[in-house]
Amino acid sequence: MPAAVARIDQTPFEVAITGLTHDGRGVARRVDPKAPNEAGKAIFVAGALPGERVMAKQTARSRSFDEAVTLEVLQASADRVQPRCVHFGTCGGCALQHMAEEQQIVAKQRVLMENFERIGHVMPERVLPALTDSAWGYRRKGRFSVRRVEKKDKTLVGFRETDPRFVADIGRCETVIPEIGDKISALAQLIDGLQARREIPQVEFIGGDRQDAGENSHSGIALTFRHLAPLSQDDRDAIVAFARQHEFAVFLQPGGIESVHPLWPADPQLSFTLPQWNLELKFRPLDFIQVNAGLNGHMIQHALDLLAPQPEDRVLDLFAGLGNFTLPLARSVREVVGVEGEAGLVKRARENAEHNGLANAKFYAADLGKDLSGEPWMREGFDRLLLDPPRSGADFVLTQLPLKQFKRIVYVSCHPASLARDAGYLVREKGWKLRAAGVMDMFPHTAHVESIAMFER
Repeated sequence: MPAAVARIDQTPFEVAITGLTHDGRGVARRVDPKAPNEAGKAIFVAGALPGERVMAKQTARSRSFDEAVTLEVLQASADRVQPRCVHFGTCGGCALQHMAEEQQIVAKQRVLMENFERIGHVMPERVLPALTDSAWGYRRKGRFSVRRVEKKDKTLVGFRETDPRFVADIGRCETVIPEIGDKISALAQLIDGLQARREIPQVEFIGGDRQDAGENSHSGIALTFRHLAPLSQDDRDAIVAFARQHEFAVFLQPGGIESVHPLWPADPQLSFTLPQWNLELKFRPLDFIQVNAGLNGHMIQHALDLLAPQPEDRVLDLFAGLGNFTLPLARSVREVVGVEGEAGLVKRARENAEHNGLANAKFYAADLGKDLSGEPWMREGFDRLLLDPPRSGADFVLTQLPLKQFKRIVYVSCHPASLARDAGYLVREKGWKLRAAGVMDMFPHTAHVESIAMFER
């Protein structure tokens, strides 16, 4: 037991849960018996829901709040459900499986609105209905940690535990696409039988559409094995046999991203389709693609509906990636310009535009966190702006854009705090109106909040 934990009084205590943190833990106040009339220090309780009374055990402390885990639910919330996954509470991949799915959405909507109010000091004129899709077997991209545990005489493959020092010992995952989620045990057995089992720290997975291309045919699922030492021929043969059995494409990564190369088949192609727009997007095994394929299609349509592009418009799409929004936009406007910071993604976005016969989609590589005054696309006029920034948000690029040229802005966000901050800037400093905003449940059963907002002048 770590020394810091050993010094904490771990005597079980009863507490009433009054709220939910942004990362999915119950909020309570633990009253000091020596000062019963004071509110008490905040304590965040993993596994507890608002309205419940639980027995808990403290696990950590800080100046402003303490942390605890639920030992027993004494009085359950009406929103509590039985988690589907037997590893819930140990595996850190999910935080909310014990909460009814519809209430998870309500909680995420509340997080978004609280961020708008507290950080942005602005509220949307209209709250959009939550965008949802299947809550199980949805995750098509992710990274498994791998660890050989000598005490257990086995190799663990899975997500990190709630204590991130450890790898969760899981046999299957209910939120990962079944083609991968049902085969975690088989993957662990494969690695455990390799000579290099202690030299493989991670396996990344990504899923697209089935590829039928003769000797290069595969299921559309790709695994990338990161390895810290060269693999023996026996190990390579074992991995190929596993890949053939399950129809996985397999890549090896002995160094950085540039070192990734196929092991089997010889030239595996990866792609996914957006049928609504008759598009096929090709990608590489470590590229960013939206995790939830079903939700992604709904999200693109939702964004385009909010942006309301007209046939003669020129649209600017920032943080464009592979062209997930850019290429569907190109189907309905005069021209669209996508800007992305990663040169490899820009290259593949251009290839995707050509592959789909879209001459009106242009792509540029630019670091959107730096001075953009010299960029050629900055001198072109645009009618509408769509942006899908990383967690850090888009504050710097927004301050550089001539915002008066845009009729409408649609902002897709993976972090409500940075969206709220940027909304505050647009509304309170630049005179825009936050017409509508709402959540999109890209990551069911996690506390992750994906959202979308529409601004008009």
